[in-house]
Amino acid sequence: MVPVSRHLGHRPQFHPLKHGFDEWFGSPNCHFGPYDNKAKPNIPVYRDWEMVGRFYEEFPINRKTGEANLTQLYTQEALDFIQTQHARQSPFFLYWAIDATHAPVYASRQFLGTSLRGRYGDAVREIDDSVGKILSLLQNLGISKNTFVFFTSDNGAALISAPNEGGSNGPFLCGKQTTFEGGMREPAIAWWPGHIAAGQVSHQLGSIMDLFTTSLSLAGLKPPSDRVIDGLDLLPTMLKGQMMDRPIFYYRGNTLMAVTLGHHN
Repeated sequence: MVPVSRHLGHRPQFHPLKHGFDEWFGSPNCHFGPYDNKAKPNIPVYRDWEMVGRFYEEFPINRKTGEANLTQLYTQEALDFIQTQHARQSPFFLYWAIDATHAPVYASRQFLGTSLRGRYGDAVREIDDSVGKILSLLQNLGISKNTFVFFTSDNGAALISAPNEGGSNGPFLCGKQTTFEGGMREPAIAWWPGHIAAGQVSHQLGSIMDLFTTSLSLAGLKPPSDRVIDGLDLLPTMLKGQMMDRPIFYYRGNTLMAVTLGHHN
């Protein structure tokens, strides 16, 4: 199941159910807009193949105050999905691509104004609370030791949205939409009680593309051999702390500045 998604393309051939998912709740785009040169965004929300409303209309977002109940809605969708699959004694894959920290940032009423980092901080606090609910459910159902969880972001903070609706990239240069570290380097957390020891820190260079290969490895499957697969299996790093060599390309702008082989130190 994929409860939220974005930038997949709106045409039928790009629909998540055409690409391996059995259920879907969300939008083919993010919640921001408009996309049609009108003052009001025109962004559909789907449940599977059926359009169930639009952002800002049936799924309200108050652009003035930042109030929206979407994260709570997406969280309940995830919890319901996990409980249903557990009741069926069925293995499951959940892709929970929350977008509350993408400008225009939103949070529900109970979290608005609760952080020292503006609306962005409020949204982060709500996402943190939601992740906690998901992990707690896995533990309460007794399936946490059989469930691999990976948390990360798709890019660094969008500095163009700062300070009220943007995060911080700390010491790293620039941010989203650049190829500097501030744009591409994000933290990631792997959680698998009984398998991944708590408190470990790894400097292995990874990519979201690695999650495909890693997931196949978890399922005991081999990557398809009829195409080039860029991702590496990260399980040796996560389970045994091993560092793996991989090609690293240092890229800036439109010019390939340098190429080196080896792991990132």
